[in-house]
Amino acid sequence: MFKKITRVVWILSVVSLFTDVASEMLYPVMPIYLKSIGFSILVIGLLEGLAEATAGLSKGYFGKLSDATGKRLPFVQIGYILSAIAKPITAFFTHPVWIFFVRTTDRFAKGVRTGARDAILSDEATPETKGTVFGFHRAMDTIGAAIGPTLALVYLYFYPGKYITLFYIAFIPGVLAIVTTLFLKEKKKPLAPTREKVSFFSFLKYWKQSPAAYRQLLIGLLLFTLFNSSDVFLLLKAKDAGLNDTYVIGIYIFYNMVYALFAFPVGSLADKIGLKRMFIIGLGLFSMVYFGFSINTNLYIFLALFFIYGLYASATEGVSKAWISNITDKKDTATAIGTFSALQSVCTMVASSLAGIIWYSLGAKYLFIMSGVMTLVLMVYLGRMKEK
Repeated sequence: MFKKITRVVWILSVVSLFTDVASEMLYPVMPIYLKSIGFSILVIGLLEGLAEATAGLSKGYFGKLSDATGKRLPFVQIGYILSAIAKPITAFFTHPVWIFFVRTTDRFAKGVRTGARDAILSDEATPETKGTVFGFHRAMDTIGAAIGPTLALVYLYFYPGKYITLFYIAFIPGVLAIVTTLFLKEKKKPLAPTREKVSFFSFLKYWKQSPAAYRQLLIGLLLFTLFNSSDVFLLLKAKDAGLNDTYVIGIYIFYNMVYALFAFPVGSLADKIGLKRMFIIGLGLFSMVYFGFSINTNLYIFLALFFIYGLYASATEGVSKAWISNITDKKDTATAIGTFSALQSVCTMVASSLAGIIWYSLGAKYLFIMSGVMTLVLMVYLGRMKEK
């Protein structure tokens, strides 16, 4: 399997690993830190929602811009530089406007790099190895997502309440990510630039220009997103069942470790059995987890469910992008993935809002059952699609 991983894929994967160490080191700490400087839960929710929406929509714009200019590397490097700089700056500001600006910059940076980076990964693979390449990248990325909160837990154990220093520490892996991008080089023959003017929402025009298979797949993926609420709701359910904070964070780390361990081999297996088949298997695992969460209160069963949830993520996250890149034109890869990522971010916001309403009005049980049932319906929908 490793023979299919090129030098460029290795470099991009290491960059993602370092960046996720920095980001996930602060992820569980950010709401606690904001509360400690006077932010209410409402303001924190608004802040994160707006930051994520900005990042999501920017993925579509910069993906389109990357294809239009025919360049990839500048978007990747600028995205990682902005992300690294934003983290320590957060510790200097306490006013809501400045905090919003810095958090938005951090998420905006992800939007700058995502489409171009995924296009590079696609170019480094053949249609027969897309699952392997994207799976390897997701594995390395998720290793960083497991290391980050683990480091934060260890640090806060010895230095409880010292949040600001953690922002400075997170700058170190961010700098390592920037340095690692310097080993990348733009292809000698970049894609031919177009004269098309790229406005912020011009990526939406790709819907009419895209292949029918892309539109059909995107409808399925976005409908799934609407019933796939934030992982926070799974953690809240575990918390409500009686698990303390340490167990909840530990389970989140456990999930990321499972995801990281299986993303690469599952991606490779997807190349053999078909990307569509693997993605549908992943949806089946997701449905199983959500039905399980609707009735479970046992710690050990939660561990089993989060293990299965890690397998689900391995079978869908990288596979979905590999599938998209296989059914779209090479010159539109960044636009196609960027458009999906942008619309997915909007749907994620809607999904989490709906999940909160359903949980509040009907209860957690109905939220998880509804998501599980709708996922089964989507499995039938995607099963009727042609993969190519």
